[in-house]
Amino acid sequence: MPSDGAVRQPKYQRIAAALKAAIEAGEYGPGDRLPGENDLMSRYGVARMTARQALGVLQSEGLTEARKGAVVFVREFRRIRRRGIQRLAAEVWGEGRSIWVADTEDREPVVELLGVFEETVPDAVAGVLGLAGGAPVYVRRRRFLLDGKPVMLASSYLDAVLVAGTPITEPDTGPGGIYARLAELGVGPARFREEVRSRMPGPDEAAQLGLAAGTPVVLVCRTAFAADGRVVEVNEMVLDASAYVLEYEFDAQ
Repeated sequence: MPSDGAVRQPKYQRIAAALKAAIEAGEYGPGDRLPGENDLMSRYGVARMTARQALGVLQSEGLTEARKGAVVFVREFRRIRRRGIQRLAAEVWGEGRSIWVADTEDREPVVELLGVFEETVPDAVAGVLGLAGGAPVYVRRRRFLLDGKPVMLASSYLDAVLVAGTPITEPDTGPGGIYARLAELGVGPARFREEVRSRMPGPDEAAQLGLAAGTPVVLVCRTAFAADGRVVEVNEMVLDASAYVLEYEFDAQ
């Protein structure tokens, strides 16, 4: 018999759960077509809107994609496992490797530089960087793609007085990226802090990431500290929630 929780669960959620279980069991593999609205209506005795909602749940979670109108297929994209601690190790960027590449294993990432700009520091960033309001910062804006799909937007904020005239303000920062160049300035990152939250995307974010309706984003704000405690970078990232698994592994203390 179904549990009270299962009885109270809306029909569309129960249908979505059954479809997810079938995908996880391998009944439907990447690229396979799922039952359509008519199939679900007949199989479960539900209205079209209920069937549509069930399929919408899978699409919002990044498990499926719609093609040729209402035809739904199991998504072929393999989620990115973002190892939040290992990827930031000094041995990664200190050896000239990109921390982004550390996430993608055997897949080839593409980083689109949207621009490097000298701007007035935003109020929310000024206090973190220890700058007065109106101070200049350099902002590096990028869009990250994997398997041809946009998966993340990132904006790095750095004190303009610190990085002016360095490769950090150039399109190509060189091997190891921003953190390797900061190390050359004597203020390489010694500690990081990341804050994570989620929300629905704004229209521009949804367009840049090619998000299906109803897909949330994960916001990761990373602060990089030099050994003396000085904040040397604030990086605001917007991740397609359906494309990522966030993994944090650390020792118990």
